Amino acid sequence: MKTIDEMLNLDLLTPDQHLQISAWIARSSSPEEILQMPAPLWQAVERASQTMGIHEDLMRPPSLDAGDLVLG
Repeated sequence: MKTIDEMLNLDLLTPDQHLQISAWIARSSSPEEILQMPAPLWQAVERASQTMGIHEDLMRPPSLDAGDLVLG
């Protein structure tokens, strides 16, 4: 939901799109249900994601210089 909120704050989604997308996600009980979102809403999310460079961020190799990062 944070990403959807950021898309709204950057004016990449209209308030109505944000409301509809947020409601769809909130009432979905599985990723499969989220994937059934109506095409116009998906298209809005895809355009906003593209503008934000989300795909490129996900495809970037992880940083190996995380310093003293301890996992676990």
